[in-house]
Formats: sequence, C-alpha cells, structure tokens
Amino acid sequence: MGREERRNRAVREIADRMTKEAMDEGLIIKAGWVGFLLMVYPNGTSDAQREELRAAFYGGAHHLYASIMNVIGPGDEPTPDDVRRMALIDHELQAFLQEYKRRHGISDDLVPPEGKQHS
Repeated sequence: MGREERRNRAVREIADRMTKEAMDEGLIIKAGWVGFLLMVYPNGTSDAQREELRAAFYGGAHHLYASIMNVIGPGDEPTPDDVRRMALIDHELQAFLQEYKRRHGISDDLVPPEGKQHS
C-alpha cells in the first residue's frame, strides 16, 4: 500500500468516526455543512454568500428528510419499498457527485495529492 493510499485510508477512518460522533450528537447536518463549505469554497466566502449557501444546504437536507419521513413504511423494519427508495436516493446523489467531479476535474481520490487543491 502506497503512501497516498494509506493517507486516504486514514482520512476515511477519521471522517467515519467524526460522522458517527456528529450523528450521536445531533449535528450531522452541521458537520456536512462545514465539510461542504471547506471542500467547495476552500478560500472562503462572503458572509452574505455563506448565509445563502447555508440556507440552500439546510433546505435540501430538510426536503430530503421530510420526504423520506413522509413515505417511510409503517413498523420498525424497512419495507422493500423503503429499501428501493433509499437505493434510488443513493443513485441520484451518486450521479450528481460524478457529474460534479467530472465538470470540476476532481478525481475519485478522497484526498488530493499534497500541494494540489481542487477548485
């Protein structure tokens, strides 16, 4: 395993741990927001732009959550329709992510090589 691969694995492990902690603390959307802002706008934004972006980010999160809660099947166990719908959400988000990466020249590497930043 090469140096970059070990580095990417370490970053993924840290990200997974931080995600679990944010979920347990009720801060998963805030954690996603902060991560989004750092990844997409590494040089920062104006206060006004940041507030508009935050509203859009939280609005999207709210829409998805409310939609899921509105159609989720009864009971404690996921129904086949629940599983299918979650797979479709995953497919839609993965398609967006791949399109975004392609348009912005971002590789599938989680962490860019040292000294190189994605814009």
